Amino acid sequence: MIAPETLARWQSALPFWMSFLLLPLVWFGALQGGWALLLPPLVTWQLFAVLDGMFGLNLENADPQTPDSDLKWYKALTAAWVPLQFLTLFGLIWYVSGAEHLNGFEKFAAFFGVGVVTGAVGINYSHELMHQSSRAERWLGDILLAMVLYSHFRSEHLLVHHRYVGTPRDPVTARYNEGFHRFYPRVLRQCWHSAFRAEKEKLAKKNRPWTDRSNPFFRYWALQAAMLLLALLLGGVTGVLLFLVQAGTAIWQLEVVNYVEHYGLTRKHLGDGKYEPVQPRHSWNAAHKASNWLLINLQRHSDHHYKPNRRFPLLQNYTEADAPQLPYGYPVMTIAAMIPPLWRRVMNPRVRRWRQRYYPEITDWHAYNKAENPLPR
Repeated sequence: MIAPETLARWQSALPFWMSFLLLPLVWFGALQGGWALLLPPLVTWQLFAVLDGMFGLNLENADPQTPDSDLKWYKALTAAWVPLQFLTLFGLIWYVSGAEHLNGFEKFAAFFGVGVVTGAVGINYSHELMHQSSRAERWLGDILLAMVLYSHFRSEHLLVHHRYVGTPRDPVTARYNEGFHRFYPRVLRQCWHSAFRAEKEKLAKKNRPWTDRSNPFFRYWALQAAMLLLALLLGGVTGVLLFLVQAGTAIWQLEVVNYVEHYGLTRKHLGDGKYEPVQPRHSWNAAHKASNWLLINLQRHSDHHYKPNRRFPLLQNYTEADAPQLPYGYPVMTIAAMIPPLWRRVMNPRVRRWRQRYYPEITDWHAYNKAENPLPR
């Protein structure tokens, strides 16, 4: 176990800061054009897949009782990313919109690369920030989400996903045999509605209408409108289009990760709309060292759902005895998810083994496969 005094050293946090190298990479691609525009997605996906193979697994756990005062270098990482992403995104909108050395396709490619970074890193960091009790950190998370026009993710994730994961009420629990290309349009539609409904119901418990100014959707809309306006001022119509390209890419990055995290894993229905408590076994775990550096331990997802408020350096790794394991890290698994026949060949046997191991008493999985069990109360 990693002791708090070891965790407190800046050297321990340093590998997680490597995500910051992606920011000059997107600038380099935009300045050079051509082949250099391939670098952000190649580094984010392929290079980290290679590094996972080189560095192997990290099975070591930090002391979960480590106080926040020993985590300053990890907290600084997520906070520092926000202004740097903001300057990179809008600086590139200004630059690329008027760049004469880039043709239309190259401008699109440049902001596809930006979207890979704002999705794989930016949304992931917003996820860490939104789970904290600090109002300042939650605001930073909101700013990151507004940069990709996905502000409702905070409400959906905190009020719906964590509460109802593995049940028919959670849109982002991917169903067994559901290909990503069916999953994606479904969650785009359902998540916004479920997030808005959750905030509306929360206000109704206080006898307030959804139009009450405490509804965070008004903050979401204002922040997103400000981001679009800034893109327009800096780059005109082209700037807005480039902003939308990166936002769309980032959202896709988020949802393909969501697809991987819980594919086929459902909580047992106990009858009358009651479900078993969330356990580590209801999320896929991956201990791959390099991709967990890039994704600040997001792949230790089993522990995140078990202890949602635990900061990322303290997330625990689970072995096969307690949680199902992905064969590769997210860089490989998200690519596999884009090829449904390959995905089913790799993952469906693992889901079936998981079912036999934890729920041998369930012989008919049809209702679980189609999300037809009663909604949780």
